[in-house]
Amino acid sequence: MMNAKIPTGPLKDKWTNHKDHVNLVNPANKRNIDIIVVGTGLAGASAAASLGEMGYKVKAFCFQDSPRRAHSIAAQGGINAAKNYQNDGDSVFRLFYDTIKGGDYRSREANVYRLAEVSGDIIDQCVAQGVPFAREYGGLLDNRSFGGVQVSRTFYAKGQTGQQLLLGAYSALSRQIAKGNVAMYNRHEMLELVMIDGKARGIIARDLVTGAIERHSAHAVVLCTGGYGNAFYLSTNAMASNVSAAWKAHRNGALFANPCFTQIHPTCIPVSGEFQSKLTLMSESLRNDGRIWVPKNLEDAKAIREGKLKPKDISEENRDYYLERRYPAFGNLVPRDVASRAAKERCDAGHGVNKTGEAVYLDFAFAFERYGATEAKLRGELNPSKERIIELGREIVADKYGNLFQMYEKITDDNPYYTPMMIYPAVHYTMGGLWVDYNLMTNVQGLYACGEANFSDHGANRLGASALMQGLADGYFVLPYTIGDYLASDIRTGTIKTDQPAFDEAENNVRDRINKLMAAKGTNTVDFYHRKLGKVMWDKCGMARNESGLKEAMNEIREIREEFWRDVKIPGTADSMNPELDKAGRVADFMELGELMCLDALGRNESCGGHFREEYQTHEGEALRDDDNFAYVAAWQYTGDPGKAKLNKENLYFENVELKQRSYK
Repeated sequence: MMNAKIPTGPLKDKWTNHKDHVNLVNPANKRNIDIIVVGTGLAGASAAASLGEMGYKVKAFCFQDSPRRAHSIAAQGGINAAKNYQNDGDSVFRLFYDTIKGGDYRSREANVYRLAEVSGDIIDQCVAQGVPFAREYGGLLDNRSFGGVQVSRTFYAKGQTGQQLLLGAYSALSRQIAKGNVAMYNRHEMLELVMIDGKARGIIARDLVTGAIERHSAHAVVLCTGGYGNAFYLSTNAMASNVSAAWKAHRNGALFANPCFTQIHPTCIPVSGEFQSKLTLMSESLRNDGRIWVPKNLEDAKAIREGKLKPKDISEENRDYYLERRYPAFGNLVPRDVASRAAKERCDAGHGVNKTGEAVYLDFAFAFERYGATEAKLRGELNPSKERIIELGREIVADKYGNLFQMYEKITDDNPYYTPMMIYPAVHYTMGGLWVDYNLMTNVQGLYACGEANFSDHGANRLGASALMQGLADGYFVLPYTIGDYLASDIRTGTIKTDQPAFDEAENNVRDRINKLMAAKGTNTVDFYHRKLGKVMWDKCGMARNESGLKEAMNEIREIREEFWRDVKIPGTADSMNPELDKAGRVADFMELGELMCLDALGRNESCGGHFREEYQTHEGEALRDDDNFAYVAAWQYTGDPGKAKLNKENLYFENVELKQRSYK
């Protein structure tokens, strides 16, 4: 069922030796090989562009109007790479170690080291594409720090890094589209995987404009469809982000790994009301210069919530900079899971600062003074007033984070240059995903998964600025090598015809499901059920989980799912544009995935990274791992009932790092 295919030999030589010995497809034969790429975010666009450049015939699918609208644009803060431009001791091994440690020792050494190894090449590739990374005075690329590390290795383009990187990948993809090497299918959604003789040989897709059901064949299928954070309804993901393509692969035999490993991001704009449809992320890069605090005294926190005090009314001695207090070595730059739980602990204790009591402050007052004092010296301004120093400091901060500050003000109607931001943790990234081997192929022959759609690199918690790194590493520097090893045996196969029984069966499955959804003619909207699911997931499988809550959640999700299929209301018709029908299919998949997430969390009797079981914590409230019993990847096999999925274990072995309790103190 599972063979990770990890190369033998020393860690630093595995990838080089592997590339030296994989099978190749010669250029003439590549022209006879079809590859489907589903999803055109950073992983998908870079993969499709690379495969097209290599000579394969590529079909790329996205449900957006354009690949430029992929959710990768929402990544703000930066992309990690071990360039050591700051001369602060960074190296490939240190990036590898920080990523393994940040993931709480629940990822494969070989995959993570390869990620660190190719990280520098990503920066060179993107610079060549014209990505406008920030630069220092002398013209060299600038770096900043991110959570969980003690070096500056994050390359950035103001607060728009994901958008700029996606434009670079999109330009490469557009070139291949123009040359005819990539056929682009916008506004198409994959609704089923087609299997022939145990191999992935195509997909069934729906044209979201016309409603037409289409058959598309290929010699291999690559899923680059992102994560499943929207199972919680409220998340930082784009509202259309979903798990459906990966879930269809799971239902066709692909193992789903570590679904309970979901990341809660500590710096999001707090929930404002019951009818809110999504949450907005404020980049983790802000934690470089912002200090996080709450009032020390409960009466001050209560007065702030009631509008009787402003944050500036709280004196320094009455502020609790709780991350700096609890984790002096890393301070405000602890990893996301640690920062999120610390914020929850303070708010649960009554120190929250917004009307709901679920918010903390992110304050830039000290950054204004620090940057302003330096800028005044550079300008030769002697003895500037405090007001002048702060004015200059605000200008520097505006250059670094201006678009983020502007976005915050537009959403909250508060100006963060004059009053601290309010933030609170929210669902952001998912470390779980389709199980893949070292070649990024799932256990289904010919089916690959890249970027956030797979589980491979981040363990139980992703370090900030590593998502963009993994997406581009997979698409530009890993998949183009490894997919040829599989396709080399397909050069005599010829075109995969779509008039085969397997395509008939897959298309009939799609039509039957659509007809079942349309036939319900119930009374409640799709969003009604999605919101109900999300509340159960957040309350009982969110930042903290426990055995009784998870068991309750599984029962409640089953009840919601049964009611959904019986009483959902979908207007319109199936043979035309119908966004509610599209949404209904995605929510139906979330309802199955949600139960599997709870099952996975229930079976992992430990706390690690983003998975925090209340029964397993240290006396200081930190995550308590159980390496003797749970140092494995939980890879779940579909059985027809998500609550009765079959568990397969890939044991994790650590030969180059020492397993020990994570500490950022």
